[in-house]
Amino acid sequence: MTDRVTLLRWGFWGLLIAISAGLLFVRLLPLDLSAGRFPGPDIFMAVVVAWMLRRPDYVPILLVVALIFLNDLLYQDIPAVGALMAVIGLEMLRRREVGLREQPFMIEWGVVAAVLLAMLLAERIFLTVFFVDQIPVGRALLQFMATVAIYPAVVFVSVFVLGVEKLQPGDDPVRSQAA
Repeated sequence: MTDRVTLLRWGFWGLLIAISAGLLFVRLLPLDLSAGRFPGPDIFMAVVVAWMLRRPDYVPILLVVALIFLNDLLYQDIPAVGALMAVIGLEMLRRREVGLREQPFMIEWGVVAAVLLAMLLAERIFLTVFFVDQIPVGRALLQFMATVAIYPAVVFVSVFVLGVEKLQPGDDPVRSQAA
């Protein structure tokens, strides 16, 4: 029989897939909400980053890469570049997760903003080197700012609605969920 920790982990993996599918469905609806308006935030990336800094075991990198790659293909975006930047950015955050456990939220928010900005700049440089057409810089920066602005709301929902809390220093992910 599957233990509670593994079942909970699989449940959050399924929830991550459901969130991605829901966002994909909403974006594929034949509604023209983006023409000439403020670009919306990348909610999926905000969710993944928030979960990565709270419970890295809830964010399997291969699943995130597959979901981002699938979204790139369905949106007819440049495939694999977004997934590559997500892997690099998420692994940077995974390495800093232990150090950010004790820090206040404002520090976490600043680190997340810096990593998201670095991902955006690296993607733009990568696409420029290979002479690939890109969205305008202003639009990309507006989407970045919208994603950073929505991050506290995503963290609030993740912590208080879904129960994805930070591990405390010295906590073992297995023991904290089994209790």
